[in-house]
Amino acid sequence: MSFNPKQFLASVSTSPGVYRMLDEQGNTLYIGKAKRLHARLSSYFRGHLNAKTQAMVSRIADIQITVTRTETEALLLEQTLIKELRPPYNILLRDDKSYPFIFVSDRHNYPALEYKRVRQRRNDGRYLGPYPSSGAVRESLALMQKIFRIRNCEDSVFAHRSRPCLQYQIERCSAPCVGYISEQQYRRDVEHAVMCLEGKSEHVTQALTESMEAASQALNFEEAARFRDQIKQLRQLQQRQFVDNEQGNADVFALAQRPGGLAVSIISVRDGRMLGARHHNPTNDLDLDPATLLTNVVSQFYLGQPHDLPAEIITSLPLEDSQLLAEAFSQQAGKRIRVTHQVRGQRAQWQQLAITNAEQQLASRLASHQQMASRFKALQEALGLSEMPQRMECFDISHSHGEATVASCVVFDHNGPRKGDYRHFRIEGVAAGDDYAAMQQALTRRLKRVKSGESTSPDVLIVDGGKGQLNMARSVLDQMQLNTITLLGVAKGTTRKAGLETLFLDSPEHPLALDSTSPALHLIQHIRDESHRFAIAGHRAQRDKARRTSTLQDIDGIGPKRRRELLRFFGGLQGVQKASRAELARVPGISEALAETIYQSLHG
Repeated sequence: MSFNPKQFLASVSTSPGVYRMLDEQGNTLYIGKAKRLHARLSSYFRGHLNAKTQAMVSRIADIQITVTRTETEALLLEQTLIKELRPPYNILLRDDKSYPFIFVSDRHNYPALEYKRVRQRRNDGRYLGPYPSSGAVRESLALMQKIFRIRNCEDSVFAHRSRPCLQYQIERCSAPCVGYISEQQYRRDVEHAVMCLEGKSEHVTQALTESMEAASQALNFEEAARFRDQIKQLRQLQQRQFVDNEQGNADVFALAQRPGGLAVSIISVRDGRMLGARHHNPTNDLDLDPATLLTNVVSQFYLGQPHDLPAEIITSLPLEDSQLLAEAFSQQAGKRIRVTHQVRGQRAQWQQLAITNAEQQLASRLASHQQMASRFKALQEALGLSEMPQRMECFDISHSHGEATVASCVVFDHNGPRKGDYRHFRIEGVAAGDDYAAMQQALTRRLKRVKSGESTSPDVLIVDGGKGQLNMARSVLDQMQLNTITLLGVAKGTTRKAGLETLFLDSPEHPLALDSTSPALHLIQHIRDESHRFAIAGHRAQRDKARRTSTLQDIDGIGPKRRRELLRFFGGLQGVQKASRAELARVPGISEALAETIYQSLHG
């Protein structure tokens, strides 16, 4: 079956990451990185490509992606995979042993930060590095130029300037060539840049914070604003630096499971750097629980296999007999191996990244055309329809004790979720907690557009709820005279366990029994879960509008001292509001528990 880019892109993450393009034989054609995977991969299938790129795209049989936390991490992983796999469409350096450096001269009054491939022996300056790739050097240089406005021109150009160049106009240079900055101030900026490149950005941030406060007290607000912007950019840099800290050797296993499929992702981390991710889709014919299944995967992956065992194995779920596995692995490797699922700090971020990759892999697999077509065919047979349904819609209601009630409508067709057709309905004028009235309002508003011909009619309409919700939906369909639409109700079973739902076809008097392994049931569960997720997302967005206006004074445990520390650390309230939980916990005096409280107060 040929590669279907439209269907593939429907489930691709918008996160940063690395993608591998494969041909029909499974050989890697090209490896690339992206700040937003979906946007970057979409660009390959929009036309307007050069002849060589078109030739490569025509050979694509599959695309595998690995989600990362930052673009910097994606860059490092991209270079690692290129050197390992050497794809034919990537640019390959002839000399892989020559790593680049950043050079700072000691012989110039206004030194630049320079790219150097070879380290000279003469003692004429400082060399920073080596870096994993030329791209990593250029990215670092661009960042330092943006933050500290260090010049990047040649010495011969610098010596003959009579007026500032374009770099000064776009605020990427402080124009030392024409004396717009003193030698002492420029040297200070260069030293700050070097300290950041050496991983000492926290010391630079403290110095800039003091300078910002001094400028503010002197009523020099323009200068204070420049320091504030530098602090903000440095905080982003500090968040990214942990990806290359040369600490930690681990394999991280994560399992994602949905009705009709599961995926296991394995991330390898060596010397603190992620080397890649592998994905597996094991079968679960015995209906094992997730922890048992992951235990089997981990044991089979290592025992009796020539895999290199790291010092630590991290899992997304607690394994059965984890101590026994650790002893067996230790005996096989001849060194102590730790097996754990309870991790904090950096390891918790690796764990979450593995979980994200597993979920992304599973979503892509379930959305495949072949998988979706077989499910629609099974649904046609289960419902006794004369024709295969082309469009399914599912409705759900979400609220918190009646607050900010929102209804969701999600749409599936043979290509999977049609996210462009998803809709939220803000419910108004009904009693708090009256889900029946909320469902009636949402269905009436949606089906009015179907009745008037403004919108496409669904072939199957699913409501997430019990008999009461189904009866309400039936009355709306009868009122609209849309009786050609097949109505299906999904009620959670007494145990509320997936696979044990109670289904009703058209009315509560017609229960529908489907086996837990039925592809039709898996399709119903898939669209129901997606509707539930989309409803919660809409409810939270509406509920949190008012809460986003919270100030630090409103948060328990935040007094004047801690408030001052937060504002100093992030350069203002806006920086605090954009900070993650991990970044908040780095502020002096802020524990992880308090960081969680702050984050929840500001974001809901």
